Amino acid sequence: MPATRSAAVVPAKLSRELRRHIRDIPDFPTKGILFRDITPLLANAVAFSRAIDWLSRRYRGVRKPDAIVAIESRGLIVGSALAYAMGIGIVPVRKQGKLPHKTFRAAYSLEYGTNTLEIHCDALRRGAKVIIVDDLLATGGTVGATVRLVERCGARVLEIACLIELTALQGREKLSPNPVTTLLQF
Repeated sequence: MPATRSAAVVPAKLSRELRRHIRDIPDFPTKGILFRDITPLLANAVAFSRAIDWLSRRYRGVRKPDAIVAIESRGLIVGSALAYAMGIGIVPVRKQGKLPHKTFRAAYSLEYGTNTLEIHCDALRRGAKVIIVDDLLATGGTVGATVRLVERCGARVLEIACLIELTALQGREKLSPNPVTTLLQF
């Protein structure tokens, strides 16, 4: 499968600034995993604002989506801020059993297990253009399942945006041909 092209080049100064607010947590959630914790970034108003401002400027105008589709749980935080900054709605994608209405469901694998995501069947109108937002791109399983859910709703993915990408896990390649933008790569 061909590699997905990078959707945007993030300014080096912004990447350096944001990287200072990422904390490494070894052996979380399971032994052998190095967790990239974004909570220090979220807690820093200036750094978090700069990340959201950069993304919102990217998607204004001709590229403006109809909605942000945000993945539980940290993706909902980032996606909500981005949707607010852009003046558009947000559609949550949640783990199985967390949404109260009729849903579409997609199973996926991740670097330390498996899970199922859901989206409300009526969350997106047919033909809607969306940006999928999550905090981190690892193996591409979670985002890939979300792409399938968006397509099942009849909507179209304009781009995938994540704060962090773990490049060694090659998740970006599994999301081709969807463009992917990440602010930080580890």
